[in-house]
Amino acid sequence: MLRSLFAAALAFAIALPAFAATPVNINKADAATIANSLDGVGEAKAKAIVAWRDAHGPFKTLDDLAQVKGMGPATLKRNSEAIQFSGNAAGASAKAPKAAKAKTKSKAAAGAK
Repeated sequence: MLRSLFAAALAFAIALPAFAATPVNINKADAATIANSLDGVGEAKAKAIVAWRDAHGPFKTLDDLAQVKGMGPATLKRNSEAIQFSGNAAGASAKAPKAAKAKTKSKAAAGAK
């Protein structure tokens, strides 16, 4: 019995990376590719992503993608490293504007002294 549980746990641990998201450019991929690439995103959600993109233009950040019905914080967090906007990883794209703002504020503060 214990061996069976251990074998099942080991098999699951080995298969776990197969369930991880695959990098995908959210602004160029079709619905089938998005559904196959992102964890927790099925065909219906993928079609909603493509429809939103067609209606509103390309996604620039994860916040834009959050506007799509069904794309909640947990789904976005789970797939954030795999979602690409134009060749860049989502995490880098989404965080870059905040870093730039912080630098601008610190420069302004230094100049005010």
